[in-house]
Amino acid sequence: MSLFSLPIVRVFSLIFQKSIPYDTTYPKLPGTRPISPDEWIICDDAFSQQMALRDKLIETKRDKVLAISDQAYEAAVELSEVALEFSTMTLGYQRSNDEVIRPDNVSIKIDLSDPMKFLGRLVQNDFCIMQKVGKEHVLTAASLCFPASWSLEEKFLKPLIDIHLPVQEYDENIAKRVQRLFDGLQINRPVWRFNAFYYEDPNLFQPRSVNQPRKKPAPNQVNYFRSERQTLVKLPKTMAIVFGIHTFVMKVQNLAKG
Repeated sequence: MSLFSLPIVRVFSLIFQKSIPYDTTYPKLPGTRPISPDEWIICDDAFSQQMALRDKLIETKRDKVLAISDQAYEAAVELSEVALEFSTMTLGYQRSNDEVIRPDNVSIKIDLSDPMKFLGRLVQNDFCIMQKVGKEHVLTAASLCFPASWSLEEKFLKPLIDIHLPVQEYDENIAKRVQRLFDGLQINRPVWRFNAFYYEDPNLFQPRSVNQPRKKPAPNQVNYFRSERQTLVKLPKTMAIVFGIHTFVMKVQNLAKG
């Protein structure tokens, strides 16, 4: 039996990083900090495993992990072009004609007619494209292979405050602060933040309906630590905001070692 003929959960459930490249002690919302443009996207020691899972999820669960509206197509193509250039110039990817070779030596076709699929297979990041509609930014496209207890199907084409339901900390005041942050983002001035949660399930692909919120694990069930390195960038042509998510999962017992 081949690797990819097995159920996804069983094959890819144990994907862990050895360390997290930032201090996860005091996450704040929104709590953003500036980063250098060349730190926008990163690769880590779980690259090959995470990318294999991304490839498989896109192949088998496309409707669950990819979404794009007609409004977002131009922005999605722009993001694909920017991410491709970043990958070859900063991350060491190799480009040959209409293909690009990832660090795991997997070659993928550069197909901008299907931009969210291309992005989903290009880097470890998940991407959510947010575009201004009226007074709020709306989720108009996404490549979301590693949802942390939320559903792309439910959040697609929703504004910021609806996307964050039922996060208790995300009240009206926080929503206004985040909207001001989005409105104030500058081209070539990315910012980042992170979150951090304890999980009893290490799976990266964890979609969950807003009607079935994740229960906090009991202390004796806390075996895994999950953190998202989240970035915000503003695209120079379409002016869309791109929310990037790089997911780390570690065994609790290895946190101190990392």
